[in-house]
Amino acid sequence: MTATGAVWRNWARTEQARPLRVERPRTTAAVQRAVRAAGGSGIPIKAVGSGHSFTGIAVATGVQLALDDLTGLIDRPTADGRASFYAGTRLRDIPRLLAPFGLAMNNLGDIDGQSISGAISTGTHGTGAPYGGLADQVRGVTIITGDGELLHIDEDDNADLLPAVALGLGALGILAEVTIACVPRFLLESVEQAEPLADVLDSLAERAASADHFEFFWFPHTATALTKTNTRLPGSAARKPLPFAKRWVDESLMANGVYRATCFVGTILPPVIPVLNRLAAKAARRRRFTDVSHRVFSTKRTVRFREMEYALPAENVPTVIREIEALIAQRRWRISFPIEVRFAAADSLWLSTAYGRDTGYVAVHRYIHENPARYFAAVEAILIEHGGRPHWGKMHTLGAGDLRALYPRFDDFLAVRDRLDPRRLFSNPYLTRVLGP
Repeated sequence: MTATGAVWRNWARTEQARPLRVERPRTTAAVQRAVRAAGGSGIPIKAVGSGHSFTGIAVATGVQLALDDLTGLIDRPTADGRASFYAGTRLRDIPRLLAPFGLAMNNLGDIDGQSISGAISTGTHGTGAPYGGLADQVRGVTIITGDGELLHIDEDDNADLLPAVALGLGALGILAEVTIACVPRFLLESVEQAEPLADVLDSLAERAASADHFEFFWFPHTATALTKTNTRLPGSAARKPLPFAKRWVDESLMANGVYRATCFVGTILPPVIPVLNRLAAKAARRRRFTDVSHRVFSTKRTVRFREMEYALPAENVPTVIREIEALIAQRRWRISFPIEVRFAAADSLWLSTAYGRDTGYVAVHRYIHENPARYFAAVEAILIEHGGRPHWGKMHTLGAGDLRALYPRFDDFLAVRDRLDPRRLFSNPYLTRVLGP
């Protein structure tokens, strides 16, 4: 189905575009036809999922392929747990699709509205020092290349391309199908509590290494870290989920409704932000519950914000947090949104932010009605100084020259790009900036 392009905006309202037309393919063959038609007319074409990237990575200036109708599980999972999904399948739908087979994804981020293709293409990672990000779970893809070829890539066919296309930024082709290595269904026992920030930073390496999944938030202007430690349990273990009313109060009323109000107040009266942050830290209650994995990994986020996130050598995280704390105090900024810290194992995907090193992620945010420019620029300088690599789907200022120095296989990726999309049918201004023309 084809429609005239209306104005498209991403979730954070940091990017917008008016594509020439919008197509909504329902099948892999329809994706291939759309690519061939665009290529024959010399019109660039881009796929878009949920639009949750904060960068312009999915901006379509020509044909926009909206993948909302290209969804679902493709046949039964294999005996070894490999499941194939159409590219537009939302992460939030995958647990339901896998449930009849007793399977789950090995790791997830805390936002589940993304499409599976968008999540892997931008490097969505979740947390857990022993575990890789979502793209590390990819075992195969079906991709339509710049000449309209339908190319199957897995460990048996075109295996040399898999480390590039599993996290390909949308620069190598249009993903139509994605095969994931799933694991048996499991539960997570979650412990959330407030702890002194200094203690958490002093023991961070041990905390991250000893937990299956560890993360923490720090509200600037406080001395408190809100930690979350998740321990994996077999699927047969007893569930002890949060009561519905408590979950609604904590996550819908407090974390979204009340927090939206306090952020808005902070934009009008910035001097009250430190007081509000201290109240938020004091209000955090210890929670302990056990539930199926996806209900613990994912949280509901309705307060819009802008985000910048960098991946660092894991051992550099405590120093970076202390330097950001000192920066905020020195500049006398009033920052309402917390800083988030997560972890991931090293992997071998060429443009993965965790390529070749155990990684800690530091993310900074600003409320949608606040200008993030000065804060992000100053924090970015600290992150770069400590070996940071920017998240591909979150705000940053680096270009191809900077990024080549951060990724040992950067030029190998560009060689695959030249092979699969020599005419740059899938490029846009953001990809030109980070990869070159």
